[in-house]
Amino acid sequence: MSVETVKRVAARKLKVGLSRVRILDDKKAREALTSEDVMSLIKEGVVVKKPKKGVSRGRARVRIMRRRKGRGRGEGSRKGSKNAVKSLKRRWVEKVRSQRDFIRKSKRKLGVNYRKVYRLVKGNFFKSKKHLKSFIENLK
Repeated sequence: MSVETVKRVAARKLKVGLSRVRILDDKKAREALTSEDVMSLIKEGVVVKKPKKGVSRGRARVRIMRRRKGRGRGEGSRKGSKNAVKSLKRRWVEKVRSQRDFIRKSKRKLGVNYRKVYRLVKGNFFKSKKHLKSFIENLK
């Protein structure tokens, strides 16, 4: 029988697909006439079953090592709610630092009101730096 037929019969016997059957000696394979002959070829090692191809963990390992170093952990890589991406406290700290920096620079304008405004900043009174600016303008 032809090599293709031997391959098909062998695939059925080995319970694998055609791509996982390898015939090492074409001459011996052509001599086979029955499925018993094909079985004997399998036992002799003329027809072999190729191993399964697995999914490599190489790329995954590299990614894990990079994440351990801190790569790909920034806010831009995060999925989830606004609070999952950046905590309320972190947002508050960033806002307060910016506002405190601003009132420190405009201390001369504020004069006596500096401590009052500082406490308002701490108490989360201002929504943004723009809100703080407009408040200072209205103080005059």
